[in-house]
Amino acid sequence: MRAVIAKDSVLLRVGLVKVLEMGGFQVVAEVNYAEALLAAVEEHQPELALVDVRMPPTFTDEGVRAAAVIRRGRPRTAVVLLSQYVEERYAADLLATNTSGVGYLLKQRVADVQDFAAAVRRVAEGGTALDPQVVAQLLLRRGDPLAALTPREREVLALMAEGRSNAGIAEALTVSESAVAKHINNIFAKLDLPVADADHRRVLAVLRFLGASRG
Repeated sequence: MRAVIAKDSVLLRVGLVKVLEMGGFQVVAEVNYAEALLAAVEEHQPELALVDVRMPPTFTDEGVRAAAVIRRGRPRTAVVLLSQYVEERYAADLLATNTSGVGYLLKQRVADVQDFAAAVRRVAEGGTALDPQVVAQLLLRRGDPLAALTPREREVLALMAEGRSNAGIAEALTVSESAVAKHINNIFAKLDLPVADADHRRVLAVLRFLGASRG
C-alpha cells in the first residue's frame, strides 16, 4: 500500500516513514504543510494519508481541514490524524459522516511500533482506529445513555471503537469470545443501536453514535 505523510517535524516524519515501511507500506511522499499534502494525494492517489492535526502556518487545524478535503474528494484514501493531545472536537468531526477508513491517534502511540503499524493498516484496509484516550473522552460526552453500561461493557465498547474484532477483544480482556458477544449484545440493547452481522459494521454504528456527541 502507498502512503503519504504530512508532518512538519523532520525527526518525527523520519520515524513515521520507518514505521510505515516496517508495516509494509511504500511511502511515496513526505510533506510538511497542508497544501503540499493535497498536491501529493492528487498526484500519487495513495491508499493512506498520515496527517498531523496542527501544521504550518498557524499550527491550528490545517491538517484536519486538509483531511476533510481528502475524504470528500478521494474517499478511497484512508486518513489517520495524529495529535499531541486529545482534541475531542476534531475527533468528533472526523467521525460525523463516514467512519470507514479513518483514524485518530495520539503521537505517543508511535512508540509502540507494532500496535501503531497495526492500527494504521486497519484504517488503510477500510477499518477504524481511535486512540483509547479519544474513545474515553467521547464516551464521557455521551452522558446518561452510558450510565446503564457496566464497567466491563464500557471496556468492550472502547475496544470496539478502536476497531478490534471479537477475537481481539477476547484476547485483550482474557475472556471467551462468547462472553464478548454477550457483552456486545447488551451494549447495543442499552444504547438502542441496531445489531449488525459484520463486526466492522457494529464498530461503525458505535462510532457514529459517539460522534453524534459533538457540538
